[in-house]
Amino acid sequence: MLNSCRTVIDEAYFNDPAHRIRWQRTLDFLRGSSLTGLSFSSGLDLGERTPLTALLEQHFGCPFESSSVDLDLEPLSGSFGVVSAFEVLEHLYNPLHALLEVKRLLAGTDARLFLSMPLWKPPSLASSDHFHEMTRGEALSLFSRAGFAVLRSAEFRIRHPLFYLTGVKPLLRAWYEKVQIYELAVR
Repeated sequence: MLNSCRTVIDEAYFNDPAHRIRWQRTLDFLRGSSLTGLSFSSGLDLGERTPLTALLEQHFGCPFESSSVDLDLEPLSGSFGVVSAFEVLEHLYNPLHALLEVKRLLAGTDARLFLSMPLWKPPSLASSDHFHEMTRGEALSLFSRAGFAVLRSAEFRIRHPLFYLTGVKPLLRAWYEKVQIYELAVR
């Protein structure tokens, strides 16, 4: 499951202020879903368990499993009313495979996939641990190819505004560095 494009989930990751901002903005997006208030029997969070996983369990009122397979190659198992893939697809060699696997697992008329990923940035700003960074158009094309319809989407920044004033590269990030987040349903 490990490759050079996979982020190490450790104490430094948990304490990064950008992740805390991203988790808060993600919860704000989830609260806008028509699913808010509905209860599911179980959910799946793709990737390793993070503090966001516990927040997802509280929000959706159900336990969330975390995936432990190679999302590029191996099948997923189970049946879930809600699946999350926050900051996952950009680390995969084959995000289409992962989306097709998720589609197969979603069960019920209200089943949803929530996902986020960074918007494309120029090479000088790209993250070394991201195999893919997609434009909005590329992401929409990928979702369509996998058989998903976009119900809602948003973009947000993950850094404190003063960060962008600390140098030339941070100033460029003010323009380019955004997270795109989606609520998807099977078509």
